[in-house]
Amino acid sequence: MRLVIKGPNRLQGRVEVSGSKNAVLPILAASLLCDGTTVVEGVPRLKDVAVMCGVLQHLSAKSTWKKDSIQVDTAQIRLEEVSEDLMRRMRASCLVLGPLLARFGRVRISQPGGCNIGSRPIDLHLKGLRLLGAEIKERSGYIMAEARKLTGAEIHLDFPSVGATENLMMAAVFASGTTVIGNAAKEPEIVDLQNFLNRAGAKIRGAGTQTIRIDGVKSLHGPMGHRVIPDRIEGGTHVVAAALAGEEVIVENIIPEHVGPLLAKLREAGVAFAIEGDAIRVLRQAEPKAVDIRTMPYPGFPTDLQPLMCVFLTVAKGTSVVTETVFENRFKHAGELSRMGADIRVEGRSVIIRGVRQLSGAHVVAPDLRAGAALVLAGLISENSTVIENVEHIDRGYEDLERKYQGLGALIERVVS
Repeated sequence: MRLVIKGPNRLQGRVEVSGSKNAVLPILAASLLCDGTTVVEGVPRLKDVAVMCGVLQHLSAKSTWKKDSIQVDTAQIRLEEVSEDLMRRMRASCLVLGPLLARFGRVRISQPGGCNIGSRPIDLHLKGLRLLGAEIKERSGYIMAEARKLTGAEIHLDFPSVGATENLMMAAVFASGTTVIGNAAKEPEIVDLQNFLNRAGAKIRGAGTQTIRIDGVKSLHGPMGHRVIPDRIEGGTHVVAAALAGEEVIVENIIPEHVGPLLAKLREAGVAFAIEGDAIRVLRQAEPKAVDIRTMPYPGFPTDLQPLMCVFLTVAKGTSVVTETVFENRFKHAGELSRMGADIRVEGRSVIIRGVRQLSGAHVVAPDLRAGAALVLAGLISENSTVIENVEHIDRGYEDLERKYQGLGALIERVVS
């Protein structure tokens, strides 16, 4: 499949942000810890969510969609090896490691897959599980973990990994005593996971800070009607799109504090916007100015929004330097943007961007999820037509992206080749 965009476009109207992909995936994994039925609301219909539901069903948990909610019933759950095919479809599938170990005392899974944006080993996950008392072996691409009993421990993460923080939170829920996770990731999605688990009967505090404490409990019962937070990366994508191509666009169902670093950079670049409760109104502005960006773990500038801002800076006045500190292979969009007339050069862990007056449509390929979304934004502001291949990457993280932009007046359509 491909997306075809006829540009340049001027966007106007309202666009609503879907529920957070990066919040719902660990919450669905956490449902494996819960007896009975769990209902999660505000769930986006994404390929990654469908893959996680496939993992749950492989384990004999029943997952049922109803509009924007998923009901998970674990009454018939049983321990099964999670196949290589399922694990390689999505990196977040490794989040079942902690819950299955906590519930069954053993687990065997394949190494996870996902976007090829750099080295993302799960060493920190395994190190923390060992401190909780698990014996772990890695053979032929598989991970085998076993523990007769998990015991609370003090765990200090060498890097504030989101996945490791989430996996260890879930594994520690049933561990005896207290577990302390130091240098924990602070992302809003981790706070949402804590809120879900506490509603189910867990005793967790500190999510959103660098220290999380988990007091072990005996069991959890699935909460009914937990609504996931809005997707801050999708929301940020729409805000950048509005800053690039908007007459006046209102981004609804967004938590402005969650995109604070993005708003700060856009303000520095001269973008006019107003925060109106759970919405952000982005106004048409004069030529944006160049800014420098350095990605960092939350609450720093998010790596997931770096490709989107690179597109913004291709038409900003002056020279910008964007430095990537989280993933070493996250500038694959640079080559595709060059094909569209951008003056962008990769130098190690940075890109140097000199603003040009106009991008030109081209035939490009989405190399990964966020780079694919960045190419959509580039197509919106380019002269003539842009064709984007590999849109399956985009579908992993954006619900009905072309329909939402069509609602803003964009000339974008999906073509099945």
